[in-house]
Amino acid sequence: MRIKKGDQVVVISGKDRGKRGRVMKVYPKSNEVLIEKINYRTVYLRRSQQNPQGGIAKVEGKINSSNVMLIDPRSAKPTRVGRSILADGTRHRIAKKSGEIIGE
Repeated sequence: MRIKKGDQVVVISGKDRGKRGRVMKVYPKSNEVLIEKINYRTVYLRRSQQNPQGGIAKVEGKINSSNVMLIDPRSAKPTRVGRSILADGTRHRIAKKSGEIIGE
Protein backbone atom coordinates (compact mmCIF):
# COMPACT_ATOMS: atom_id res chain seq x y z
CA MET A 1 0.00 0.00 0.00
CA ARG A 2 1.15 3.52 -0.70
CA ILE A 3 -0.53 5.09 2.32
CA LYS A 4 1.02 4.72 5.77
CA LYS A 5 0.08 5.55 9.34
CA GLY A 6 0.47 9.26 10.10
CA ASP A 7 0.01 10.45 6.48
CA GLN A 8 -2.23 13.41 5.73
CA VAL A 9 -4.92 12.41 3.23
CA VAL A 10 -8.02 13.83 1.53
CA VAL A 11 -11.17 11.82 0.79
CA ILE A 12 -11.94 11.87 -2.94
CA SER A 13 -15.28 10.03 -3.00
CA GLY A 14 -18.18 9.16 -0.74
CA LYS A 15 -20.16 11.12 1.82
CA ASP A 16 -17.04 12.76 3.29
CA ARG A 17 -15.63 13.90 -0.05
CA GLY A 18 -13.20 16.83 0.29
CA LYS A 19 -12.47 16.30 3.99
CA ARG A 20 -8.88 16.00 5.18
CA GLY A 21 -7.51 13.93 8.01
CA ARG A 22 -4.60 11.92 9.41
CA VAL A 23 -4.36 8.15 8.94
CA MET A 24 -4.65 6.40 12.31
CA LYS A 25 -4.40 2.79 11.17
CA VAL A 26 -3.82 0.87 7.94
CA TYR A 27 -5.36 -2.52 7.09
CA PRO A 28 -3.27 -3.87 4.17
CA LYS A 29 -5.10 -7.22 3.81
CA SER A 30 -8.47 -5.56 3.23
CA ASN A 31 -6.92 -2.49 1.51
CA GLU A 32 -8.59 -0.07 3.96
CA VAL A 33 -7.54 2.83 6.18
CA LEU A 34 -8.92 4.41 9.34
CA ILE A 35 -8.84 8.21 9.23
CA GLU A 36 -9.18 10.56 12.18
CA LYS A 37 -12.57 12.37 12.32
CA ILE A 38 -13.77 10.91 8.99
CA ASN A 39 -16.53 8.39 8.12
CA TYR A 40 -18.32 8.38 11.47
CA ARG A 41 -20.76 5.54 12.10
CA THR A 42 -23.13 4.80 14.97
CA VAL A 43 -22.29 2.01 17.41
CA TYR A 44 -24.78 0.74 19.97
CA LEU A 45 -23.05 -0.09 23.26
CA ARG A 46 -24.30 -2.90 25.44
CA ARG A 47 -24.50 -2.46 29.21
CA SER A 48 -21.38 -3.65 31.05
CA GLN A 49 -19.37 -3.08 34.21
CA GLN A 50 -17.39 -0.27 32.55
CA ASN A 51 -20.47 1.23 30.90
CA PRO A 52 -23.51 0.61 33.14
CA GLN A 53 -25.83 2.85 31.07
CA GLY A 54 -25.01 1.40 27.66
CA GLY A 55 -25.85 3.92 24.96
CA ILE A 56 -25.00 5.13 21.50
CA ALA A 57 -21.53 6.25 20.38
CA LYS A 58 -20.06 7.56 17.14
CA VAL A 59 -16.78 6.03 15.98
CA GLU A 60 -14.68 6.31 12.83
CA GLY A 61 -15.20 3.60 10.23
CA LYS A 62 -12.75 2.19 7.71
CA ILE A 63 -12.48 3.62 4.20
CA ASN A 64 -11.14 1.82 1.15
CA SER A 65 -7.70 3.19 0.32
CA SER A 66 -8.75 3.81 -3.29
CA ASN A 67 -11.09 6.54 -2.00
CA VAL A 68 -8.32 8.66 -0.45
CA MET A 69 -5.33 10.54 -1.88
CA LEU A 70 -2.17 11.62 -0.16
CA ILE A 71 -1.62 15.35 0.33
CA ASP A 72 1.48 16.81 -1.34
CA PRO A 73 3.79 18.26 1.36
CA ARG A 74 4.84 21.19 -0.85
CA SER A 75 1.55 22.35 -2.41
CA ALA A 76 -0.96 20.89 0.12
CA LYS A 77 -3.02 19.45 -2.77
CA PRO A 78 -3.96 15.81 -3.47
CA THR A 79 -1.32 13.85 -5.35
CA ARG A 80 -0.55 10.36 -6.55
CA VAL A 81 2.32 8.47 -4.95
CA GLY A 82 5.36 7.03 -6.71
CA ARG A 83 8.48 5.21 -5.60
CA SER A 84 12.03 6.32 -6.16
CA ILE A 85 15.41 4.74 -5.48
CA LEU A 86 18.08 7.24 -4.49
CA ALA A 87 21.79 6.99 -5.35
CA ASP A 88 22.61 5.36 -1.99
CA GLY A 89 20.06 2.57 -2.70
CA THR A 90 17.31 3.66 -0.28
CA ARG A 91 13.69 3.64 -1.44
CA HIS A 92 11.40 6.60 -0.84
CA ARG A 93 7.83 7.55 -1.64
CA ILE A 94 7.56 10.65 -3.79
CA ALA A 95 4.67 12.98 -4.65
CA LYS A 96 3.96 12.81 -8.39
CA LYS A 97 2.91 16.49 -8.53
CA SER A 98 6.01 18.08 -7.03
CA GLY A 99 8.59 15.28 -6.85
CA GLU A 100 8.94 15.92 -3.11
CA ILE A 101 9.96 13.01 -0.85
CA ILE A 102 7.08 11.99 1.45
CA GLY A 103 7.49 11.02 5.08
CA GLU A 104 10.66 10.08 6.96
